[in-house]
Amino acid sequence: MNAFEVNALKPALIFTDHLILDKQFLVLGKGFAVTQELINELKRWGFSSVSCDGTIDDGTSDKEIINRDTDDIIAETKEEEEAKAKERAEQAEKLGNSLKEATKLIQSLNTESSRVEMTHKVYKNYSDYIESLYTRYATHKEIDKDQLSKVVQELISFVRENRRFILRENPKGKANDKKFLVNHSMRSTIIALTIGIRLRMQFTQLIELGQACILHEIGMLRLPPQLYITDKKLQPQEKAKLAKHPILGYELLKEAGFTLPIQRAVLEHHEKDNGSGYPRHIASGDISTYAKIIAVACAFEAITAPRQYRSARPKYEAMLEILRNTNKQYDENVIKALLYSFSIFPIGVYVYLANGKIAQITDTKPDDPRHPIAQILGEKAADGDPRTVETDEASNKVVRVLNQQEVSDVLKSLGISEDE
Repeated sequence: MNAFEVNALKPALIFTDHLILDKQFLVLGKGFAVTQELINELKRWGFSSVSCDGTIDDGTSDKEIINRDTDDIIAETKEEEEAKAKERAEQAEKLGNSLKEATKLIQSLNTESSRVEMTHKVYKNYSDYIESLYTRYATHKEIDKDQLSKVVQELISFVRENRRFILRENPKGKANDKKFLVNHSMRSTIIALTIGIRLRMQFTQLIELGQACILHEIGMLRLPPQLYITDKKLQPQEKAKLAKHPILGYELLKEAGFTLPIQRAVLEHHEKDNGSGYPRHIASGDISTYAKIIAVACAFEAITAPRQYRSARPKYEAMLEILRNTNKQYDENVIKALLYSFSIFPIGVYVYLANGKIAQITDTKPDDPRHPIAQILGEKAADGDPRTVETDEASNKVVRVLNQQEVSDVLKSLGISEDE
């Protein structure tokens, strides 16, 4: 690993491998040119050096690189950017088409297990896209708005048609995973869109909601990563810096030309209906609908995923906590939409029924969140798919939710992978 002093970096330098920070945070992708803005950001946050497994690569000596004619560099950069813009447009179209085809394929698959497996693969593709979006902004301060809009449109269709499969996805990774922002944004967006669809929002509104939720934490990229990827307890001044990320996100989306509703959603996603949130401490009537939805989606996701200061908790506990709505933090209509989308026993949880059978909740009943649809483990229907039943107050009554150890033991005994 080679170290490079930040003070020695010059605009237009290109490295043969990724430029990284702290051996895990990507500063600049392989083959991309250093910019003055990147240099300024590194100095702003006090970083004196960066690391790279490669070297400076331009086909000339370092001196020649530094002394190249500025007009030549600008001309080459313009050509490169035009080529990259064309490439990104082609990638967006390719991504949209592939996700559209994958969504159709899921509907045509014959077995429940194959549809769950394909849904998982498509989910990962969307996660990869969000990672590329965040990486692109971190390294080049760029967001391709058109591409993001197209991807969100496909994601909306994907959630509409595969809700009962996609909501079974469980959080992966550790609390200090460097993909924390990506994982959180992906899961929160799925939940937010599910709520928006339940609230019968217009398609154009869902597109804005989806974009806002994917980007709601992007302000974090203007903060040192050790503030949000750490096992250490943050000091008060560090918490104060972290609390600025909604404002930073709002500012960068304003600079990028996103619509005001998207800007507001990012600015207000930590506000609370009772006025106890931040950064502006506004109350219910002044908070945008998108922000209210993202707040509930983020809260549900945060409870069910591991964090630096605690372990992940079951979805059932998360639902109960949101329903309690202590101190009236969240909008009641949004909470109701979450409940009717997931049910009181959320999709994906494993339960013990009154008849002694163990099942996984796989769908909701449209008008009865108390009695969702359950898939009986180890039993098959006539078509070969797992047998499903409607839970009720009789033999199919849900007695309790299984804890994680019980789930692991049951799945192991049946030869089922926990990732399936």
